[in-house]
This record gives sequence, C-alpha cells and structure tokens, in this order.
Amino acid sequence: MASKPYWGGWKRVCELARAAEGKPGHDPRRFFESHLRPYAVVSQDGNANGLVTGYYEPLLRGSRVRTAEFAQPVRGVPDDLLTIDLSSIFPELKDKRVRGRLEGNKVVPYWTRAEINARGDRIPARTLLYVDDPIELFFLQVQGSGRVRLPDSSVIRVNYADQNGYPYQSIGRALVDRGEMKLEEASMQGIQAWARANPSRVEALLNVNPSYVFFREANNSKDGPIGALGVPLTPERSIAVDPRAIPLGSPVFLATTRPNSRQALNRLVMAQDTGSAIQGAVRADYFWGFGKEAGELAGRMKQSGKMWLLLPPEMVPK
Repeated sequence: MASKPYWGGWKRVCELARAAEGKPGHDPRRFFESHLRPYAVVSQDGNANGLVTGYYEPLLRGSRVRTAEFAQPVRGVPDDLLTIDLSSIFPELKDKRVRGRLEGNKVVPYWTRAEINARGDRIPARTLLYVDDPIELFFLQVQGSGRVRLPDSSVIRVNYADQNGYPYQSIGRALVDRGEMKLEEASMQGIQAWARANPSRVEALLNVNPSYVFFREANNSKDGPIGALGVPLTPERSIAVDPRAIPLGSPVFLATTRPNSRQALNRLVMAQDTGSAIQGAVRADYFWGFGKEAGELAGRMKQSGKMWLLLPPEMVPK
C-alpha cells in the first residue's frame, strides 16, 4: 500500500470529516463505518497473523549534574553524527538512512553502543541529564521517550532525536539463548529482575545491542510524547508501525489480546509512530501511556494480532 499515491484518495473523506466535525449528532464511529472500508494487512508470505508488543513513557530519576548517585548520561545528538541519504542515487534505498562519521576523508560506521560507552565524554555530544540506573536508561532508549524527575521534584521530558545506525538486538533473546532465562520470562520486568541480581554483568548484556538512541529535551505538556508523525501519542489509541507497509497517519483496526491474556483487545488505533524493532507488515507496538501501570502492561505484551487498514472505498484493492 505504501508504494502507491496514498493520500490522494483521502481528500474526499477528509472534506466530509471537516464538514461533519462539531455538528449535532456527529458520531465518529458511524462516520468511520460509513466512509471507510477494511483492508486486511498480510505479510509477504500471506500470513495475516503478526506480533503485537507494547511500549510506554517511563519515569526515571535523574539530575542535571553528574553525581555518585546519578552517573548514567542521557546524551543528545553528537556533532559528528552524519546521516546519509542515498535515495536520489539508489531509489530502492528510499527508506534507508545510513549513520556514520568522518575518519579522515572516509565515512565509516558510527560508534556502537559498547564504543560509545567506552569513549564516554569523548563523544562530542551534549549530556542532557544523568540518571541513576543503566537498565532504566536502556529501556528509556527502547521506549524512545520518557520523563526524568530531578532532585527538586521538577520533571524533564526527553524524546527520541536520532540513533547511531545499528539494528536493534534483543537482550532478552540473548539471555534466553544463553539459558539464563526462559522465553516466557523475557519481559521487561524479567530483564530488570535479572539486572538487579547481576549488577556486574549489566554493561556486557546491554552491549549485546549495538543500537544507541540519542535524545532531545521536549515540551513538558500534559499531552503524550511526540511520535514519528509529529503529533502527541494517545494512550491505547496510538501504535508504532513499519511505515514501509503501513503509511503513518493511517487508521488501523487492531485485533489482539491484552498482555499475557486471552482477553480480547479489539479497537481502532492510529499509526503515529515507528521503532527500529518494528519491522514487517503485520507488526505493531501498542502505546499504553505514561507511568508504572502502563509499564507493567507494555513490558508483558507480546501477543498475536491481526490488522486492517481502513481506507476510502475507491482505494481498496480489487
């Protein structure tokens, strides 16, 4: 779907929506049912079932200055990080952005997570904040946004700004492959428990994932964090998708189950975000919201699910 001139077919529906908005008796659900049609999303092999995980906006403890307690840096985008777009030369790479750095007159891959941590303050990046826990910082990078409470009780919000160019590698899968954890235990909470029990081994585990996320400070509003579409995410109504398969901004009907449950979770959601681990057509990351309860749900969500794009009738493939 994403390869076609997608948005042209939405003009009629958007004009009808603008005309109906705010009028007495306007029912959004009835509007969607009247003017859009479901189109089943399937993978390249024809499978309609895929993986639905969850994410959330965490709250960390931190400081503006490094102390013995707060020593883990939340880094901004490095000055020497290059983003290389080759799509004008190789159209097949239009969805690819290569990250690198200059070494003499040669562009080389940017530093891995292990190399960034080893180089420390030699990385030419502003440190936004310092937090107290390396595993919580890791999961902040996985979630892509979060809030940090400072010692004076004020709260700073940070959002994804860029990434070092390496694909995400699951540390939970690494623990399972090593026989240190059963597959059903490899949730965020299970990994956090392992880290508490093995503090001297945490750094080596985190370095299994070469990907490293850089942040920027964001407005500390009451809205959700800003997703890849540039709008605030709505708890339990926003999902992250692979934009090569699901165009950002699309309404999607998601049919899955609640975390570790057979209880149905069927609802209209909006494709408003992306993530390096979200790859494939039938693949979604469900945004649960902010705080501990949302984190409990997100960390345990690894469900099977199906997805339907909701399209104007004239755009549904015959």
